Amino acid sequence: MQPALLSETCRDQAALWLWPGHALYVGPSLELDVHSGAVSCLAVGIDGEFTVRLEHGPAQVARTALVAARVRHRIVAGGGRMAFCYLDPASARERACRRLMSGGAELARDHERERELTSLAALLEQDVPLPAVRQWLDLAGPDGLSGSRDPRVRQATRRLSESSGQPLSATELAAEAGLSVSAFLRLFRAETGTTFRRYRMWTRMVRVATLLDTWPDLSTAAVESGFASPSHFSSAFHAMFGLRPSSLFSPRLTIRAAGQSRPAQETRPHGVRRASRSMPLR
Repeated sequence: MQPALLSETCRDQAALWLWPGHALYVGPSLELDVHSGAVSCLAVGIDGEFTVRLEHGPAQVARTALVAARVRHRIVAGGGRMAFCYLDPASARERACRRLMSGGAELARDHERERELTSLAALLEQDVPLPAVRQWLDLAGPDGLSGSRDPRVRQATRRLSESSGQPLSATELAAEAGLSVSAFLRLFRAETGTTFRRYRMWTRMVRVATLLDTWPDLSTAAVESGFASPSHFSSAFHAMFGLRPSSLFSPRLTIRAAGQSRPAQETRPHGVRRASRSMPLR
């Protein structure tokens, strides 16, 4: 199926998949102003090429581009559908993705698997099974992590995912694992591909997305996920992704979070329009 064959209704739909360490958005171009985020962004033009404009440097036209974390930039896609893959810069997946591209530290281009990435991204709609989305991620940059994780790290990541907003420190989880804090942090990074602090922030973001199915609005979901207030969530989201939640969330956005087991027929856009009115998404 080619992107041009999608109906206008489908072309207006957007989906966001979230895991600890990475996120994938597929949908209409966000058409954002110059911005930067704490994570790297792999941009893939589904419908065609796009223009990347760094704050300092010439504009470049590409079909795939990786913008490094904290680099101020703007992507202009002319209204075409895009895939934006947000990667923790400390992760093995980000490093693998960068190795598959050419260019400098701030901007890399021309992914070796560009044709596969664009054709598969065109098929990623909100009801696509999660293994298909993971296949796309592995094409972009395999994380290099084995399926068998150290049981102490499995326990720690499970506790973080199920913390219900209660703050969990590295000191507490290291004690439960029977390790010193320094040994625990080294093991955690080796097994997850990212740092403990960054992983914890990602799990809170994932939990917000998960709770949107059962809580009435983003404000409630943010607080229940461990953020001190709705504005704290908005600020953290902006710091990580370089955009405010209001720039991304819309009635046509479907959010899928790691660990969700919702049947395909129940997948639907979340009622984010109501939520965005009840919290200060600056």
